[in-house]
Amino acid sequence: MSSPCDPQHAPAGDVGAALMMIDSRLKAIYDGRSETDAEQQALTDQFAVSLGPRGVDDLLDGACTLIYMFMQWLRMAYEDHDKDVIEYVVPNLVATMGMMPKSVRPEAIPTMAGLLVAAGTGLSPSLWRKQYGDWTMDEMNPLEATAFLLAEHINRLTDDRDFATRMITEALTRADEG
Repeated sequence: MSSPCDPQHAPAGDVGAALMMIDSRLKAIYDGRSETDAEQQALTDQFAVSLGPRGVDDLLDGACTLIYMFMQWLRMAYEDHDKDVIEYVVPNLVATMGMMPKSVRPEAIPTMAGLLVAAGTGLSPSLWRKQYGDWTMDEMNPLEATAFLLAEHINRLTDDRDFATRMITEALTRADEG
């Protein structure tokens, strides 16, 4: 029986724009800029405003698609070592988000944990979230943090700072060619 949260029913969204934002954050951290500088934040805010309401929805769906793709890659990687992705990834990311009170409010952490579990069990994060209503402004930073932390986790596992971004870029290229 197919779930209403099956990824085949979910919009992919603007994966490229979501990936660009995550990659930008990764590069800033890797370059030693742990705080978002005012100029970068202004550009990010300007970009978000330029998208308009439909564009923001596409960006949110794109971020959820990234989370799904990252969790599927992690699921396969952990299963290759007879480990469960939920057991090894979700507690780690939840603990990390708990140490980020400026970016991730504590009340958003259970939603992000649920999003990770949904993606890790093969459900669409965006359709899973939609069951509970529209995204809130308080969930925007936690959603970005979740995608960022997953990408960074993959990069650490592979010992390659660009692996997660490259993996998605290659998947998008193959999809365009097919």
